[in-house]
Amino acid sequence: MKQIFEKNRIWVAGKNQNDPHFFERLSKGQTPEYLFIGCSDSRVPANEITGTDFGETFVHRNIANLIVHTDISLLSTLQYAVEMLKVRHIIVCGHYGCGGIIASLDNKDLGLIDNWLRNIRDIARIHKGELENLKGVELERKMVELNVIEGVYRLSTTSIVQSAWHRGIHLEIHGLVYDMHDGLLKDLGVSLGE
Repeated sequence: MKQIFEKNRIWVAGKNQNDPHFFERLSKGQTPEYLFIGCSDSRVPANEITGTDFGETFVHRNIANLIVHTDISLLSTLQYAVEMLKVRHIIVCGHYGCGGIIASLDNKDLGLIDNWLRNIRDIARIHKGELENLKGVELERKMVELNVIEGVYRLSTTSIVQSAWHRGIHLEIHGLVYDMHDGLLKDLGVSLGE
């Protein structure tokens, strides 16, 4: 932990040197345009891969960037982002090489996390026809994409999003995949709006 505090002090000094009013502005509140729903994977930092600055992106992360209608943490984040922060774009972002996707395909007994991964296995069952001839990395990559596509659809059916659209609020949901091999985001072309 000592290293964390040392790096924090260095980071603060650098921010203050570049912009003496940075923390003063940051402390006055946030008005993000985006809600980023991504994987908990430490290699997928939302602000960095989207090139957004502090205060521009509200973030929710969980294993395999799942959208589950009973996830109170996700739904609370979504409601706060849409109703209080007035975000206009929701990004569901998966990433190739996702450990949650890979673990769900292995069908091994992993304990408690199996309950969470059940959601990914259900996606595989629903899309069985698209997946039956795929193997290895090709299967993993397709599952990452299908998980995002299903996530976009599931988000669009939440009462929070439906209510926003019903009230005429401009809100769009986008499905993206991050590729760690080249650092680029891929648009899956599944954006939904009112």
